[in-house]
Amino acid sequence: MNTFTTLFTELDQTSKTIKKVAALKSFFSNSDPVDCLWALALFTGKISKRTVNSRLLRNAATETSGISGWLFEESYHVIGDLAETISLLVTRPDQTDQSTGELSDWMALIGQLRNKDEETKKELIAAHWKTMSQMECLVFNKLITGGFRIGVSQSLVIRGISEAFSLDPMVVTHRIMGNWAPEKTSFEELIFADNQGDDLLRPYPFYLAHPVDKHEELGDPKLWQAEWKWDGIRCQIVCRGGKIWIWSRGEELISDKFPELNFANLNLPDGTVLDGELLAYKNGTVLAFQMLQTRISRKNVTKKQLEDSPATVFVYDILEWEGNDIRTETMEDRRKILENVVYNSQSEKLHISENLSFQTWDELKLIRASAREKLAEGLMLKRLTSPYQVGRKRGNWWKWKLDPMQIDGVLIYAQKGHGKRADLFTDYTFAVWDGDKLVSFAKAYSGLTDLEIRAVDTFVKKNTFEKFGPVRTVKPELVFEIGFEGIQASPRHKSGIALRFPRILRWRKDKKAAEADTIESLKALLG
Repeated sequence: MNTFTTLFTELDQTSKTIKKVAALKSFFSNSDPVDCLWALALFTGKISKRTVNSRLLRNAATETSGISGWLFEESYHVIGDLAETISLLVTRPDQTDQSTGELSDWMALIGQLRNKDEETKKELIAAHWKTMSQMECLVFNKLITGGFRIGVSQSLVIRGISEAFSLDPMVVTHRIMGNWAPEKTSFEELIFADNQGDDLLRPYPFYLAHPVDKHEELGDPKLWQAEWKWDGIRCQIVCRGGKIWIWSRGEELISDKFPELNFANLNLPDGTVLDGELLAYKNGTVLAFQMLQTRISRKNVTKKQLEDSPATVFVYDILEWEGNDIRTETMEDRRKILENVVYNSQSEKLHISENLSFQTWDELKLIRASAREKLAEGLMLKRLTSPYQVGRKRGNWWKWKLDPMQIDGVLIYAQKGHGKRADLFTDYTFAVWDGDKLVSFAKAYSGLTDLEIRAVDTFVKKNTFEKFGPVRTVKPELVFEIGFEGIQASPRHKSGIALRFPRILRWRKDKKAAEADTIESLKALLG
């Protein structure tokens, strides 16, 4: 386990890409293939759900350390990370690593805990804590809780593997996508096998767009294709072997959530992979994103959900046709193939994403202004000669989103952050006026500078008048401009409103709390 702990420490203690890639390359080059597989699974989110709940870990930690429950909770609120809190309480500063085995051994142990009773789980975990250094204990706890998060992107992991084994990064990216599990394959089969194409359900890596600020700098508008940027679920439809698989951009297989998007209803030929946006669509109208959320969060889709929010895919690209990878063809040529495929399918569940007609950028700007009327986020701009690339590449695909909607809210609650922000109040709840009362309407934690965060933290600590566990009620004095992409009526929220992607745009130091917006001005944005 020491090898993986060393990797974890190296990744955690640097923000430099070169050093992170070097650490990953070293680990994959020098570790056992089984450990490489488990590490890859951890970095790409392929690990099963936790086998031990946080309550049991808390109890084991208090019993092992001999401290009371309230003191443990206070320590947790200060540190902000459960795994780190436990590691500091159950190990001695001078405790060294006495454990044996590597990452795969620990993952096997964690898997075995699943079938144990609670007392046995606590005994086994506590016994292993005693053999670990503080850092190893921290990593072990993160593996148990399923809270394994570290500052390394999947693209960096791919670079590390590519450099370790002299492989094409695009090939590695393609091979690690799909519905694989470390218990059912090997590192050699996943990364090096020659029969990767036999995995029929495997999607392609997604091509992502960069935001554009000055569209005029893109040159001649005749060289570009413009489409609506829909607010749905980015997906790939994979049709091979007489079956349909639907993958989200997060590499989650979501076919079972949308049974109406089946082989018969889509009527696509074998060897076809489409890229598009999955939307709730009824009576010729795109529905709000929240309608899709009601389906994603349920294990079983009900008949009512199928009736209220039927799914449709607005397709805008084709990556595979007649079993051939056509991503290197131009956007213009792929579009012609796509139109032909969708037309021949005669499917009511497939729609071509509209190719907007415009002659000048000013003309397109006027079209963009009507995006919210269609429940779109803005526009997508794609160079007609562009191939379908991997990841977020600059130059050919751009997203030209609408400016966010805005509302001025008052800070009423604050909570400490996690990890490096564990000592600072960084998670905020905001309210608007409903008569002479403040009603909460949004939570946000991004948008402030480090200097502003420290200033708000100081204010919270000096102006707290109630405590509810980790939450502090603060004097309603600070006003912030909150931006968001969408708004929806919601009976589940106290304000009757649910916002899409709320974040802080700026601190309104020029405004007093009484000048913040009202619930009426918020509801007026519903349209």
